Amino acid sequence: MLLEPVRPGHAPGLDDDDAKAPKSVGKGDELKEKLKEQLERLEELQKVFYADGRHALLIILQGRDASGKDGVVRTVFGACNPAGVRVNSFKVPTPVELAHDFLWRIHKVTPEKGMIGIFNRSHYEDVLVVRVHSIVPETVWAKRYDQINDFERMLAANGTVILKFFLHVSRDEQTKRLRERVEDETKNWKFNAGDLDERSKWDDYTGAYRDALEKCSTEWAPWHVVPSDSNKVRNYLIAQRIVESLESLDLKYPRPKTDLNQYLELL
Repeated sequence: MLLEPVRPGHAPGLDDDDAKAPKSVGKGDELKEKLKEQLERLEELQKVFYADGRHALLIILQGRDASGKDGVVRTVFGACNPAGVRVNSFKVPTPVELAHDFLWRIHKVTPEKGMIGIFNRSHYEDVLVVRVHSIVPETVWAKRYDQINDFERMLAANGTVILKFFLHVSRDEQTKRLRERVEDETKNWKFNAGDLDERSKWDDYTGAYRDALEKCSTEWAPWHVVPSDSNKVRNYLIAQRIVESLESLDLKYPRPKTDLNQYLELL
């Protein structure tokens, strides 16, 4: 396994060097072929996963602006049958959502068995953004780590496989990608001036991410820090980890309850 989970109780450094591609992944045509193989394998496994119907798979993507969350959804899960995949993003909570506990809107859209659910940002915003911007006091957000762990433990106990990926991009690479959003007309729509304000809080977010990864990487819902300065490496590592997880489930196509040969003469 190239992408090891964060050890429970261990805070990763999240230095800029950690965002660089590991040499063992390869590059160029070799990496392109390896990614292709993983995506083909993912396509095969997702078909069986959907038919098997004994498990749900929840993928959580977190990362700084321009870390590539949309790219992962487009490239990695583009290999899957869209009928078995659902993507959810979480914006600023509505008044109704704020009137409930912070996990209420999350639980409503967790995947059912047979489905792959992708959270492009997630309930972790409630220990990240709310902390950095002091939206709620520490006495509130500090309790949420245990609440998140209990929530994810409950999902796992009821058949949901949970994989969490923090897309780690360096400061220089983020600068390059944000600049492209200004200079490339086809990417102008992605640019948000508010991203610059978030960038000014880089160190605050680093501390918040480190705490979330340390406190909420568990046996039943592990976090993975994905080096994301290279899009191809990022996509390959995530695809490989998902494939490994699906292969461990002993997935099978369900057997028919009756002998289907009796229907051949009717066709």
